[in-house]
Amino acid sequence: MAHDGHHHDHEEGSELSPIALRVKALESLLVEKGYVDPRALDVLIDTYETKIGPRNGARVVAKAWTDPAFADWLKRDATAAIASLGYTGRQGEHMVALFNTPDTHNMVVCTLCSCYPWPVLGLPPVWYKSMPYRSRAVIEPREVLKEFGVDLPDAKQVQVWDSTAELRYLVIPERPAGTDGWSEEQLAEIVTRNAMIGTGLVTA
Repeated sequence: MAHDGHHHDHEEGSELSPIALRVKALESLLVEKGYVDPRALDVLIDTYETKIGPRNGARVVAKAWTDPAFADWLKRDATAAIASLGYTGRQGEHMVALFNTPDTHNMVVCTLCSCYPWPVLGLPPVWYKSMPYRSRAVIEPREVLKEFGVDLPDAKQVQVWDSTAELRYLVIPERPAGTDGWSEEQLAEIVTRNAMIGTGLVTA
């Protein structure tokens, strides 16, 4: 949101949330006082949005879908497999890949705080850090999933995984039908952040 604040000509007439307005005001004040270089902010935000953002995780998923050897490596040692693609960092020191199947749907939460695999998913969404999600995801995961638009059949098991400071998870969603012959790049385009947390499904 703050990044968009540098391009006022594209923001004319757009409605920003109260939080976005506060962020924009704070950023303007810091820049005006000389505490922050707007160019440095652009670089930092671009890094998290493009290099450390969800597109990294999407590439991991797409490779797992198209490369059986890589998928097997992910199952055995996700930390090493993900690092082989250049995605490493202190917020993803030890990774576990959770593969969704026709019988099982995986969902990730951090009940204590907001532990999150930044190298593959970027910055955590606000709802992931909220107390309602952190508590209800464990108590009534199916209801939470329905609120995200994910209505699973009763026969499908839902497994909830609790992230910690030492352990982070990446959900590998099921590959949707109708994507045979797609390239890794095409597949990565349809993988969403929520699908890699388990609060979404991938569709073609």
